[in-house]
Amino acid sequence: MSATGWIRERFAGPTPGAAPGATGTWPRTALSLPFIGMVLVVVLDYFTDAAVTVEPALTAVPALAAVVSRRTWYPLAIGACTEAAAFLMAFHNDVLGESVHSATVFAIVLVAAIGWVSATLRLRQERLLADAQLVASIARRVLLRPVPDRVGTVRAAVHYAAAAAHARIGGDLYEVVNTRHGVRAVVGDVRGKGLGAVETAAAVLGAFREAAHQEAALDKVAGWLADSLDRALHENDHPGVEEEFVTLVLIGVGPDGTAEIVNCGHPAPLLLRGTEAARPLELAETVPPLGVLDPADVRPPVHRVPLAPGDRVLLFTDGVIEARDRAGAFYPLAERLPRCAEGGGPVEVLRRLHEDVVRHVGRQLGDDAAMLLLQYEPPPAADRSQAAATAVVAPPAPTSAPAPTAPTAPPVPLVPQQNGHLSRQP
Repeated sequence: MSATGWIRERFAGPTPGAAPGATGTWPRTALSLPFIGMVLVVVLDYFTDAAVTVEPALTAVPALAAVVSRRTWYPLAIGACTEAAAFLMAFHNDVLGESVHSATVFAIVLVAAIGWVSATLRLRQERLLADAQLVASIARRVLLRPVPDRVGTVRAAVHYAAAAAHARIGGDLYEVVNTRHGVRAVVGDVRGKGLGAVETAAAVLGAFREAAHQEAALDKVAGWLADSLDRALHENDHPGVEEEFVTLVLIGVGPDGTAEIVNCGHPAPLLLRGTEAARPLELAETVPPLGVLDPADVRPPVHRVPLAPGDRVLLFTDGVIEARDRAGAFYPLAERLPRCAEGGGPVEVLRRLHEDVVRHVGRQLGDDAAMLLLQYEPPPAADRSQAAATAVVAPPAPTSAPAPTAPTAPPVPLVPQQNGHLSRQP
């Protein structure tokens, strides 16, 4: 963020600018600040002893104009008005021939020119930033697709905050799909940041969207992801392939409410049931992240947890639990989750949770942070029974008038043959 953007957010708050994605502009009333400053200097000079001149203070007026406006011509226009005010003050104080007046006039011209250059460069940077944000938004929508509110038997919501605030995309990944094997979801974290992390996340997500539908066993899905990751890293000559890995957790929720969990070096999900405390779904046996072992050796255990209607499972990345306050204390996610989950749907819960993390840190998060909340809400049994009964007792569809039957041939008489048998007359 630029210095002017920081000042705007602290004093006036961010407001939309002309260019999409700009850091914000001052409100229109701020355009009067240079004139107010000019008037204050003139009034101060009028009531000050003639032996002391405050004319050099006018040099700050065009600099202020360059800060509060995105118009490149505004610092030049304010500079011209300031020059006029400087000549009026010098005429009133009878110092037109003094060196202090000449120096002030030259300084105003110089500051106005610098302000024009500064406004031009800032506007160009804001446009470039807007283009970069547009490309990043499109890439994020393709890579990290929006999660619908209802997916099969669960309600879902996701919240993602990239460490690079202007890029809006990082190395965290998530996805929720509805398959013939039930609802399946993944949350993962790619080592590192930047374009390489985005490429790795794209490879993992593409493999998951295919394997989740094809593989009936969740551990086979993890093996599929490991094989796809290994192939993507080696075929594309990915830099630092020996040190590249992905931590992730897979979860599948069957129609009967049984949740299957596979964890590959990722923080354990949290189960929130009613008013109970949040419970981490730790596995008795853990496996390293994908990319550490050979794909043929990736055989993670499957942990099964029965879910009751209303149970919520939170999947997250380490950017949430490793968020520190100014004293260095980590964010206590398991302790804060029940309070943030009081009332509201999954979207509201994640919004409260993110705001609580930001309050704990007191500044922008230093790492990518993704949270995915799944709430098990199967259709009511009464609705399913009613739908089944309706399907059984549904009246048959009306049919058209019966088609006329084909005329029957007249009976053929039987005549005796010599061998005593009866045969039909031809």
